[in-house]
Amino acid sequence: MGTLLLNEYEKPTGKHFEILLMSWAGWVFDFYDLILYTFLLIPIGKELHFSNVELSYVLGASLAATAVGGVIFGFLSDRYGRRSVLQWTIITYSVGTFLSGLSTGFEQLMMFRIITGLGVGGEWATGQTYVGETFPPKVRGRYGAFMQTGAPVGIALASVVGGFVEPIIGWRACFFVSILPALLVIFIRKRLPESDLWLERKRLIAEDDLLKKSKEGFIGNEFISLFSAPHRKLFFQSLILAVFDMSAYWFTYSWLPGYLHQQRQFSMAKSAAWLLLTQAGGFLGYFTFGFVADKLGRRPAYSIYSFIMALGLVMVTVLWDKVVFRPPIILSFMFLVGFGTGMFGGYGPLFSELFPTTIRNTAMGSAFNLARGVQFFTPVIIAVIAEKYGLGGGISLAAVFALLTGAWIWTFPETKGKKLDVLS
Repeated sequence: MGTLLLNEYEKPTGKHFEILLMSWAGWVFDFYDLILYTFLLIPIGKELHFSNVELSYVLGASLAATAVGGVIFGFLSDRYGRRSVLQWTIITYSVGTFLSGLSTGFEQLMMFRIITGLGVGGEWATGQTYVGETFPPKVRGRYGAFMQTGAPVGIALASVVGGFVEPIIGWRACFFVSILPALLVIFIRKRLPESDLWLERKRLIAEDDLLKKSKEGFIGNEFISLFSAPHRKLFFQSLILAVFDMSAYWFTYSWLPGYLHQQRQFSMAKSAAWLLLTQAGGFLGYFTFGFVADKLGRRPAYSIYSFIMALGLVMVTVLWDKVVFRPPIILSFMFLVGFGTGMFGGYGPLFSELFPTTIRNTAMGSAFNLARGVQFFTPVIIAVIAEKYGLGGGISLAAVFALLTGAWIWTFPETKGKKLDVLS
């Protein structure tokens, strides 16, 4: 009997947790680098004399770049391995964020935020594929969801830096210090193994003399295969699910700090404090989602959390004036907005269980990040709607997309507990 693959172990080992820790840390700083801009856009706009629409175009461009990064790095990861590409993505988004601090005009800032977006788009799918391929099936849901807790931690860190540190050191210095996550690469190179499921698949292809055929084919054949008969339906289902969910998320968060500051007359520090509350909810939501998904199934878990998010959003936008005079109540709904985003903890396990090893990272990166790339229009739409209905009017649309997410998930097969092998 051969050596067990990591995902065939009965329980996670120290090596599993090292993979989880580094993938999680990469996601923390990935999301931190992307969301930091939303906390700095007001001081950036003041210094560089940008309008809200121009600031929205920069954010939209970085979101669109995540789509390109997801496809490119997804293909590279399926071809060259999870560990190597995880390092490349971290370096890319760290350098892009550092360069953002050197911006003196609109074109420069947009270019540097696009570089950041490319790295951000690649990191999530690579890290989630890494975790999904190495953890045992019966705990895959909870640990895939735990990796997703890096998002609220990253937002919380961005809240602290943007709300409390920026007034002291300035927005440029905030971008400069954000190159530090690149140091993670040193640890990844020294400590982490390559995904043994990916290595075994590569070995079998080589033994079957298919590697040569693969190399002679079109460089993007992994991406093209997503549109082949065996995978096309599931890929488009996954893309639509991610579009609905990403729209719920980015309609909420792209202008939420600005909404609290401009429309609700909060100071930036108070806006940051309220955002920290939503991220406390987000952390708890991500942390618990995996247990709910492993217990009840992927589909019920998505529906429960998406409906919770929609409820919270309606209360803190459309019905703000009805509950603002009762601070414990409105703060509870802010918490629920964050808690509902825990449904994002389901993508890594769900997509790992839906797609085979040969295209898993390409499929995950493409579906998740093409959906995020579509959000190029979201900050601009909110800024335009705000001219007539206020920022809250634009943000409230997120509730509709959250409800659509909770309904669309039922078009998928239930994949709870599915075993992954070299051929699956």
